[in-house]
Amino acid sequence: MGDWNAKVGSQKITRITDKFGLGVQNEAGHRLVEFCQENMMVIANILFQQPKRQIYTWTSPDGQHRNQIDYVLCSQRWRSSVQSVKTRPGADCGSDHELLVAKFRLKLKKVGKSTRPLRYDLNHIPDEYTVEVTNRFKELDLIDRVPEELWTEVRDIVQEVATKTIPKKKKCKKAKWLSEEALQKAEERREAKGKGERERYTQLNAEFQRIARRVKNAFLNEQCKEIEGNNRIGRNRDLFKKIGDMKGTFHAKMGMIKDQNGRDLTEAEEIKKRWQDYTEELNKKELNVPDKHYGVVTDLEPDILECEVKWALGSLSNSKASGGDSILAELFKILKDDAVKVLHSICQQIWKTQQWPQDWKRSVYIPIPKKGNAKECSNYHTIVLISHASKVMLKILQARLQQYVDRELPEVQAGFRRGRGTRDQIANIRWIMEKARKFQKNIYFCFTDYAKAFDCVDHNKLWQVLKEMGVPDHLIFLLRNLYAGQEATVRTRHGTTDWFKIEKGVQQGCILSPCLFNLYAEHIMRKAGLDESPVGIKIAGRNINNLRYADDTTLMAESEEELKSLLMRVKEESAKVGLKLNIKKTKIMASSPLTSWQIDGEEMEVVTDFIFLGSKITADGDCSQEIKRRLLLGRRAMANLDSILISRDITLPTKVCIVKAMVFPVAMYGCESWTIRKAECRRIEAFELWCWRRLLRVPWTARRSNQSVLEEINPDCSL
Repeated sequence: MGDWNAKVGSQKITRITDKFGLGVQNEAGHRLVEFCQENMMVIANILFQQPKRQIYTWTSPDGQHRNQIDYVLCSQRWRSSVQSVKTRPGADCGSDHELLVAKFRLKLKKVGKSTRPLRYDLNHIPDEYTVEVTNRFKELDLIDRVPEELWTEVRDIVQEVATKTIPKKKKCKKAKWLSEEALQKAEERREAKGKGERERYTQLNAEFQRIARRVKNAFLNEQCKEIEGNNRIGRNRDLFKKIGDMKGTFHAKMGMIKDQNGRDLTEAEEIKKRWQDYTEELNKKELNVPDKHYGVVTDLEPDILECEVKWALGSLSNSKASGGDSILAELFKILKDDAVKVLHSICQQIWKTQQWPQDWKRSVYIPIPKKGNAKECSNYHTIVLISHASKVMLKILQARLQQYVDRELPEVQAGFRRGRGTRDQIANIRWIMEKARKFQKNIYFCFTDYAKAFDCVDHNKLWQVLKEMGVPDHLIFLLRNLYAGQEATVRTRHGTTDWFKIEKGVQQGCILSPCLFNLYAEHIMRKAGLDESPVGIKIAGRNINNLRYADDTTLMAESEEELKSLLMRVKEESAKVGLKLNIKKTKIMASSPLTSWQIDGEEMEVVTDFIFLGSKITADGDCSQEIKRRLLLGRRAMANLDSILISRDITLPTKVCIVKAMVFPVAMYGCESWTIRKAECRRIEAFELWCWRRLLRVPWTARRSNQSVLEEINPDCSL
């Protein structure tokens, strides 16, 4: 708390400020925001909407000017504990500053013991497992078996032998990079200390430290290579996942939740029941229309080959959570051709009979918190875990479907498509805005948002859409029978719920969901007539009225009336197939002044900027705000690495590699489409030098030149 002599302004900055400040941000305010970003703090004054007389903190001597220059800062971890922060204008302080009062309420909760699923030590799978499972697989009758029966036998064999032969994973606090050699030395060192052998302990400790430094450097360098590779080829999901894993990002544990009446639930059984009711309701049909069932298709697609099964099994990722059967992909992979032969037989029988094992229809829901109140079930993503064995069949099915998906989807759809990503759409929207400004055209955007889009897909309508798109009947029947009779459970900290039926939706986490939803969304846009519509932005003889990334659709037009026409058509066609627009999250942005916007009597928020696929787009098309925002995010990423960068066990070249791999991709995301001026160039250069100075722990008071810092770092290339 103090007089910072800074004006932060009313611009909302994620995790630092809200939009309830006074005035316009000045240079000192920008430095204060950077300070908060570096130290993971929040400016508490600006979190609450107050009357202006309770916001300003300073009055000029002549009483003509008032400003907000005093602030209360607190750690982002305790943001929810701040109840209010406001000034008391009537208090006699004997100063030109007003009394600033902050109210906190701390509530420490006891974290209970959570139930952990069975975990095998996959780094130590013994030969006994491979030999026994292989021998028992050879005794199986694989010809013309019912898929359910054959899979049950295979599952029981793998589970029984794995439980008997594979050691369980011990819960121990050790770094990921520690090798077996280092752990062995640590054990010897512990024994020497216990026996009081001081000289031997000293020698073993030195050996352990030497080995630990070597393996830690090697581990971090390998991680950095993976991160740089993902960044180079534009695999954003893998890039930021690997960065989060390496930083050890904090994940809040799911605590109490509210029931449908707003009452807090604390008992384990009540919480489990609430999650079951919520998820079951989410996946229940609005109208009780029975699914249409037909006989078995006799005109089959070409049989599944063993090489397809081998490819699908080999492409499964390791170290992934298992589904309801608790069988991990590694338990099949280690069996090699023996597993391929058995899985090929199961998949081929499914292919012929179009009947799936019930285990392969079962899913485990994992609630993942997103923005908003963590006590509300609606503020969670429900990600599913499915059987790893079923992923083999699903990957083969996806490969067979892919040709139809690629044929039917237009260029404006970039979601879940090979060779396309978020950066392409960010570049497209900036390019469109630049062209519109060049030709002096007004442009109106509508950033649509569906409420629980993936969970609202109607199955019967989906099969009709696939038929219209030219997908063979055999593949449609396989999908229909997969979705018929699906069951799920929710895994919470207090255990799993009872099994319940899934009647609609495509599951987030299933391999097939992205391509199925893309085709479903394409059907909506075709029915809305977007491709044939003359409405849109006309550039170089081409009409563009939408950009899409999976369920995120951006509509655009040259007038307010045209945009309303597009939005109404999309809204009506979406409603026909069960998808509803979330009016609260759908935003309108225009290059010309626009005060209010209504559709069907509902008020929609008009914004001057919008976070589009992770990049800030402003109504005037200026990139300066996005560049400032990205550099702030880069500072936070750099601050998160302090625990790694202060380590004396890591060499300087490795630290430089870590910064390049984990900080620069965050700061430079979407930079391909930036229009940069000299002021932004200076900011980027200053940010890079700030990173190197922080890496070397060089304070500004050291008065070292930038050139000397760069010579010591030797970064090869710069931003």
